[in-house]
Amino acid sequence: MICNKRLFLFDIDGVIRLGDKIIDGAIQLYDLINKKGGKSIFITNNSTKSVSSYVKTFYDYGFKNVDETNFLTALTVTKRFLKNKFGKSLIYAWGTKSFIDELLEYGLNITTNKEDVAKIKGVIVGYNNELTFKSLCDICEVLQKSNVEYYATNTDWICPVTFGFIPDCGGICKLIAMATNRMPVFLGKPEPNMVNQALEENAKYTKEQCVVIGDRLYTDIACGINSGVDSCVVLTGEAKKEDLIDTEFKPTYVYYSVKEIFNDLLNENNANEEK
Repeated sequence: MICNKRLFLFDIDGVIRLGDKIIDGAIQLYDLINKKGGKSIFITNNSTKSVSSYVKTFYDYGFKNVDETNFLTALTVTKRFLKNKFGKSLIYAWGTKSFIDELLEYGLNITTNKEDVAKIKGVIVGYNNELTFKSLCDICEVLQKSNVEYYATNTDWICPVTFGFIPDCGGICKLIAMATNRMPVFLGKPEPNMVNQALEENAKYTKEQCVVIGDRLYTDIACGINSGVDSCVVLTGEAKKEDLIDTEFKPTYVYYSVKEIFNDLLNENNANEEK
């Protein structure tokens, strides 16, 4: 039962919020998990923001006890991977200004200048909501002039917003691939890195007490499966009920929204208090 879980790993977009609007029940669920002695960690493939900026954003939303231990992002995983893979070697990075700044602050040797193509040892692409046509031309030129290893933060094709969907990192990489015939190796979900790190940093919880909650079958649910932990899909984002019929990524639990999860946990908590 999901009521027996203690380490809740929540995707953000489509699960906790749509655009800048918090989904009903999200804050109440977070507070109840804390009350029950559990832990909520927001694991997101969004690479445009630092963990510290997420802390501030969520505090402003009304999550009053959040700190940096409540967040793991594709950017966190990417920085660690690039450091281990390339060390001090030059990396061509393509993404938002904050994405580039985070890589630099982590001590990585980063260039955004296509003229450095002969010196680079790798390419990293992040979700880029600041892209221009010129920047698209630049990354296409780099990828066609260089045969170095090519990585991207996450495979998500689309990102849910209040009016529907917009292209995400995977979708942008598909656009680039149409010109370059190259697709990257993706580092975020569905790879198990974020779940493994969450378990390492919260060792008092077991795999059996952990659940990944998301709105995408091919990233969030697949991440849970690849990590060997239970998964839960909510239907407030990308995945729809009919998608569950023939998917290869079968979730352990299905809920319409986090509000329904909150109701189940609240009923279980009240029943225990009455005993």
